[in-house]
Amino acid sequence: MDQKDILRTALEQSAIDYGCTAEDFFRCEPVAVQSIPHPDARKYLTLPFACSLCSYGNNVVASTSGELQESVLAFLKKYPPEHCFETPNMYALNEILQSHGLKVCFMAEYFLPELDLLQPLTCPYELRLLTQKDFSDLYLPEWSNALCEKRKHLDVLAVGAYDRDKLIGLAGCSKDCDTMWQIGVDVLPAYRKQGVAAAVTSHLALEIIRHGKVPFYCAAWSNIKSVRNALKCGFRPAWVEITAKSIEYVNSINDEGTH
Repeated sequence: MDQKDILRTALEQSAIDYGCTAEDFFRCEPVAVQSIPHPDARKYLTLPFACSLCSYGNNVVASTSGELQESVLAFLKKYPPEHCFETPNMYALNEILQSHGLKVCFMAEYFLPELDLLQPLTCPYELRLLTQKDFSDLYLPEWSNALCEKRKHLDVLAVGAYDRDKLIGLAGCSKDCDTMWQIGVDVLPAYRKQGVAAAVTSHLALEIIRHGKVPFYCAAWSNIKSVRNALKCGFRPAWVEITAKSIEYVNSINDEGTH
């Protein structure tokens, strides 16, 4: 696996998720397609999309319902690609969505490893590679970023940091699709700022590559701590996404005060 393989794998997966071609992400003009379900899409996606935007930097590809396709494409043609993902232009998108009972909901930046930069980082604690049987009893609130209880069958590997026999940091990966495994990480508050997150993340990323899969990492652009961890481990920004959900769904998240 080389750097070109990693990018090609991500592009091919995004093409599956968005119902387009990998070449669509490198066009000079925006692309809008009608969203369709696909058995090989990332497992956590709810398809078909009502409206979701994706950009690898060149343009924006929109995957939408049939009734939104034309109006969203008109929005994309009006603004530069990078401005479609930020205010104030994003308010214009939200106005289009609200007339269909939708709002902008999820915004995320995705990272891929740079092989020349990825290396096993160290911390003051013992690191252990864990398999499903090793972390079956770790579906607890403190490890909710590293492991996902709703989709625990997809969690395949983890790296834990231990202070003697106490687990103090954990990076886990989920088999979100056939070719790419997503990394999440948690560190207990008392053990932060000691390099634990970077150590478990980097070791897990290398282990994923040894399994012939592409590791990827997702963070909100405003989650500075998570983005810094990705960069420290040798990950670099690769693509961004915005996904709309029903107004009721967005309001329910706001009412809960959680994400």
